[in-house]
Amino acid sequence: MLINLSKVLSEQHETIDKTMELDTTESKLSFGTFQIVRKDLVHLVVGHVEDSKYNVFIDTKITMLLPCDRCLADVNHDFIINTTRHIDLNKSEDEPTEELDGFDESNYVQGYQLDVLQLIDNELTVAWPAKVLCHEDCMGLCNVCGVDLNKNSCECESTDVDLQMSRVRDMFKDFKEV
Repeated sequence: MLINLSKVLSEQHETIDKTMELDTTESKLSFGTFQIVRKDLVHLVVGHVEDSKYNVFIDTKITMLLPCDRCLADVNHDFIINTTRHIDLNKSEDEPTEELDGFDESNYVQGYQLDVLQLIDNELTVAWPAKVLCHEDCMGLCNVCGVDLNKNSCECESTDVDLQMSRVRDMFKDFKEV
């Protein structure tokens, strides 16, 4: 989804105010591809500030299918994107950016084209949750056999041993009475 910015930066400084449908069913981020389950309309406003500077406001809500960090079950997670980005076309890539999100506009602005999908992917990356859980007390997978401990139990011996006590455990194994 490319938006032509030439009218915003021309002498007339027209504001772009669009509401559009997101035309994708998945999001390809640097750390994986994730299915989009539900998506609201994207509201985009691009307005001129001065010279070759302009603001991009984007507002939408996206529900994506993410894997649980403990058991890998699918979890619906809502991302609410409501942000404004300040873009300066004259800024060189070496100049530091005021925004601390780690993204400069060079990956979603190419010449006078704004890539809305790339901008949304950047915002999804910034808003990514630290931990995704299917439920708060998720037990995860067994470290030995891989069974989902939320659904089944297993007979595996626990491998979660304090390394400082491993010699003591080994000593007891060697001297077991039959």
